[in-house]
Amino acid sequence: MTARILDGKTISQRIVAQLAERTKLLISQGKRSPTLAVVLVGDNAASAIYVRNKKNACEKAGIRSISHELPSSTTQVALLDLVNQLNTDPEVDGILVQLPLPAHIDADAVTAAIDPAKDVDGFHSYNIGRLAQKMPLLRPCTPKGMMTLLEETGEDLVGKNAVVVGASNIVGRPMALELLMARCTVTVCHSATKELAEHVKRADIVVAAVGRPQFVKGDWIKPGAIVLDVGINRLDDDRITGDVEFEVAKEKASWITPVPGGVGPMTVASLMENTFIAAGLLED
Repeated sequence: MTARILDGKTISQRIVAQLAERTKLLISQGKRSPTLAVVLVGDNAASAIYVRNKKNACEKAGIRSISHELPSSTTQVALLDLVNQLNTDPEVDGILVQLPLPAHIDADAVTAAIDPAKDVDGFHSYNIGRLAQKMPLLRPCTPKGMMTLLEETGEDLVGKNAVVVGASNIVGRPMALELLMARCTVTVCHSATKELAEHVKRADIVVAAVGRPQFVKGDWIKPGAIVLDVGINRLDDDRITGDVEFEVAKEKASWITPVPGGVGPMTVASLMENTFIAAGLLED
């Protein structure tokens, strides 16, 4: 068996093109396009690339993007003041503060300060709580994008055994909630998990989100499993690889995401969808 590729790049392009058509219709009706405010603090090179990709996606989707690029010396008080200004600006539908923030700024405090109705990253405790109660509003973008990929397989998820490797607040925990909402039986593995390979070997769906290159071995994958690889790791030879041993895993899985071009583009597409949802122009 050779796995079919879940092409996140192509799927995300389709989603963004559909959003662009919605924007054209809005403008033809004399209405404004959705507006996303993006805040970047400091000069983290990776963050700058992510923000640029998000701005490019905004342009393609017809979303108005407002950029606030602040120096690394920006104080927490100043950043919170900016967030409060954006919260009360009726022209701003969504707010994204790019993480990580400089060490002297409490990222949790900044996330908590964002109006949950404008929290297009889906990180606010209110939005996570709604997801936990099966009443999601703005969902975390990476898990949301992965659920879209699972829908693309056409497979019935009900009753499947899902294993999430990684328990971060951004990916692992909300992905577990998404899978629970889809009526999967979910196991979350982390650094203290014993016999990790045995958990993965029983999984119909594997989500790898640990940030360690090829950490999930290909021979752990159950024949016919669906594999979603969140990892983006740069090797010493400058190659990019995921958290899964792809070449081996693809010979056992039924579906698998590539790295790059799998989950990453879906995260950005989900951000675009969330901006429309925050603007009241799309239902999830």
